[in-house]
Amino acid sequence: QVQLVESGGGLVQAGGSLRLSCADSGRTFSNYNMGWFRQAPGEEREFVGAIGRVGGTYYSASVRGRFTISRDNAKNTMYLQMNNLKPEDTAVYYCGVRTSELMTTRVAGYGHWGPGTQVTVSS
Repeated sequence: QVQLVESGGGLVQAGGSLRLSCADSGRTFSNYNMGWFRQAPGEEREFVGAIGRVGGTYYSASVRGRFTISRDNAKNTMYLQMNNLKPEDTAVYYCGVRTSELMTTRVAGYGHWGPGTQVTVSS
């Protein structure tokens, strides 16, 4: 059973950095392709990036070059390193397991969402 919990959010000034973690309390983390999404107030949940079982990554255009996703299968944990943060990155960040067989950026292609962690970037 997959149970995800995000952590590492907080308040940071524009240009700063944060590292989010997504920990899985289950035993099969290494079997899953994973993704990061975010949701700002009044907005739809949107794709941030994804990582495959063996580490291949894909990012949305809005974060490419600033954010890096990695995973440590021995620790059942995925990370999102966020650099050069901007006020428009402010959102609740969620991690999820990709349930779709094919790579997708759609919310419907992911599940087992964690409760989320708040990231606030001040200008």
